[in-house]
Order: sequence, then structure tokens, then C-alpha cells
Amino acid sequence: MDPARRPGRHRPQEDTTVDVGFVGLGTMGREMARRLLADGHRVTVWNRSPGPVRDLAAAGAVAADGLADVWRAEAVVSMLADDAAVEALLLDEEHLASARADVHVNMATVSPALAVRAAGLHTRHGVGYVAAPVLGRADVAAAGNLAVLAAGRAEHLDRVAPLLDAMGRRTWRLGERPEVANTAKISANFMLVSAVEALSEATALGEANGLAAADLLDVLTGTVFPGPVYAGYGAMIAERRYDPAGFRLALGLKDVGLALDSAAAAHVPMPFAGVLRDSLLESIGHGHGDRDLAALAETARRRAALPPAGDGA
Repeated sequence: MDPARRPGRHRPQEDTTVDVGFVGLGTMGREMARRLLADGHRVTVWNRSPGPVRDLAAAGAVAADGLADVWRAEAVVSMLADDAAVEALLLDEEHLASARADVHVNMATVSPALAVRAAGLHTRHGVGYVAAPVLGRADVAAAGNLAVLAAGRAEHLDRVAPLLDAMGRRTWRLGERPEVANTAKISANFMLVSAVEALSEATALGEANGLAAADLLDVLTGTVFPGPVYAGYGAMIAERRYDPAGFRLALGLKDVGLALDSAAAAHVPMPFAGVLRDSLLESIGHGHGDRDLAALAETARRRAALPPAGDGA
């Protein structure tokens, strides 16, 4: 049965508030859940660790007793770390079979292959599936300014539009195949990591030749490379400021790995992605996995035999 036709599932057309279950309250997820609360939605939250649940409950959310509680909401939104977490927690036949929710919005950066499997499983149980990964760090999420890359059936996208609008400044609708949204996010993150690697190598080159990183950054962002990526990550690199992490370096490795896997499946050569993977692995091997992606700069500095970082860098 089409979930949009299930009796009793939808609110009246003029009421855009939603009873939503939210799974995954990491750095990004907790800010996104706060935005839903601020927009007037009723939010039931679940997380593997209890601390973020208590924090959101204090802000007005309902603490779920378990994952089954989340699926009793009208819609489910999830923001988990990777394929394995989504597989373990949300691709559960029992929960989907008994779900009241008519649509699940998976906002995690996962593989296109997982999106295909998830969409098929949800369809078998009459639950809509939307892939809606986002571009932006936690501060952007807190301001409700995320860029949302969404794909799924039109009626499901319409159904969750109020939720996406509460969390983001704009939603790009990329068609009916959920895996396309994940491909877009993986492509964007590949380009992001590429930019940070280029910044890291360029600043190492500059410093080795007597050019201060801050001066190079001023030139780059004031001429050919304006915008938040070069300005934001460039400032972190210039200041050697990698903690607390807004986007962990280990997650950058995960996303580049997803790009390589997708490329292999489609027979698309991505030679620079292999270079990025090795840089990320080297950085993680030197203890930077839980630091911000900008810590790639320390690997570039080490290769250039520049002075080691001081305390805290």
C-alpha cells in the first residue's frame, strides 16, 4: 500500500507541524533536532549514548524508550555516522513492519548502494524513503542554514518539506532515486577534501619559502578562491587550530572511500581520490583522526620538514 494513503497518518493539509522521531544526536544531529523543536515540531529523540538525549529533553524533546518509539512518530529523521550504523539501527524488518511513520529521511552520508537497499526494504513495508544528506558544519546546522540534497518520490519529499525547511536554507530536489542524493554528497565531500589538501600543500610551500600562511590566505580568498571552504579551512590551517573538530578527519577518509567505491562500481577513474586517501591515512596514522579535517595541514608540514607543531597543534 502507498504509505501516503494509509488512514490516519497525515495531519490536515494546512497544518505543517509534524510528529517526528529523530535518531542520531551527534555533533550535527543534535543541532538539527534543535531546529525542528524551534520550528514547532514535536520531536522524539533516540541516541546510543544518553547524554544528548537528556540535553534535548531539557530543550523540549521527548526521550524515546527505544527505537520502536521513534517509529511510532509520523516521520523519522536520522543522522548517523556511516553505513554500518544505519544498517544496524534502522534497516530492521521488525521496526519497519510495525512502523506508524509514513516516511524515513536518512540525512547521513552513506553509500549509494546502501540507499538502494534501504529504499527497497522500506518500500516492502510501506514506508517512504528519502535520502537527504546535507552540506554544512555544526555551526551552520545550528543556524538552520544547511544545504539539503534530497531525492525520493515526490509525495515523500512534499511530506517532509517542512522538516527540511526547518533544518536548511535550501533543499535541492535531485529526482526520485534516493541514491542520487548520496552520490551528490559524496562528490561534494570529495571536492571539499581535495580543497583542504590543496590548501595544506600550498601553505606548506609558502611557509618553506618565507610566506606566512595568513598572508597567503588573504591573497587566495580575496582573489581566485573566495567562499566559505577556503576562508574557513584556510583560517584554521593558518592558526593551526584543529580542535574541537567540526568535521573529523576520519570522516573525511570515510567519504573519500565512498567516492572510490562508487567510482569502481561505475568504472570511473578517480586518481586524485587515491592520493587523498593516502594523505588521510597518513594523518590518521599520526594521531589526527579525531581532529578537524584541517589537520591535513600537519601532514603537509611534516612532509616538508617544517617545524613541528607547538602545544595544542
